[in-house]
Amino acid sequence: MVPEWFADLLQRELAAWVTLSPEQVSRLYEHYGLLERWNRRMNLTSVEPGRELVVRHYCESLFFAAQLENHSSSVVDIGSGAGFPGVPIAILKPDSRVSLVESNQRKAVFLREATRHMANVSVVAQRAETVSHSFDWLVSRAVNPKDVVGLVPRLASRIGLMLGESDFLEIRNAKHIAWSEPIQLPWGDRRICVLGVSRGT
Repeated sequence: MVPEWFADLLQRELAAWVTLSPEQVSRLYEHYGLLERWNRRMNLTSVEPGRELVVRHYCESLFFAAQLENHSSSVVDIGSGAGFPGVPIAILKPDSRVSLVESNQRKAVFLREATRHMANVSVVAQRAETVSHSFDWLVSRAVNPKDVVGLVPRLASRIGLMLGESDFLEIRNAKHIAWSEPIQLPWGDRRICVLGVSRGT
């Protein structure tokens, strides 16, 4: 059973951008519950359970997912960690195929457990530099942006990042990527999401 506070918080915070079905809310809460339990044994997130964790990880990832085009695209989440933004993307966009790339083996074990009932998700327990498949979208949240932009266009022709405003200043002049205007995340902290496309595609 999904607690009322969790469902109400998602609905209230995301009402202007995302509509979630009861099944999607349930899947998100399953991930939240597993994350809370596993985080007692290993450092998956430093954010305390409760409202802040839901807003910072789930709401931000769902808002970001709503900005991505093409419901049936393939997405690779670089340095997925506890599954953000890849797991919420997969839940919001069930027609998408989402690959979670995570080189930390313990975190990869968590990701496999957290997504074993999600048919549109695969976990790739290796470094991004060694991934050989190509995807429609490359997304990332907690990895050095300079490292991630270097994977374009080898892994994907489109890129979406969640990062701080100051971090974007370091990559906005990357000559091989045409960036759209940054989109402010609604929850403050001078955090943004940016989308880009490989020049010439």
